[in-house]
Amino acid sequence: MEKLKISEQDIINAMCLYIADKKQVQPQEVEVELMYDDDYGFSAESYVNDRKQVHITLNIIEALRLWLDTQMNIDPFSTGLELELDDEEGIIAYATVRQG
Repeated sequence: MEKLKISEQDIINAMCLYIADKKQVQPQEVEVELMYDDDYGFSAESYVNDRKQVHITLNIIEALRLWLDTQMNIDPFSTGLELELDDEEGIIAYATVRQG
């Protein structure tokens, strides 16, 4: 198994691709801010055409699976994903890629 570290910027890019696909807009038209709260965990806010939407952890994981599939050519369903809050790097993710 290989462990892939996904940076905060790549998570934001994944969210932009995911939201653009859902809203039928270009990824450049999407703004995303990642957040972490001790009580609620990971979430994100997106802005498309001046409309705000809140996304839960599950949406972030879905976005990362789409990104792994379309941008990294990694089977998203044979990959374990874990979000983590890092003091220096912000919100990052680890993808455990099963070989074979």
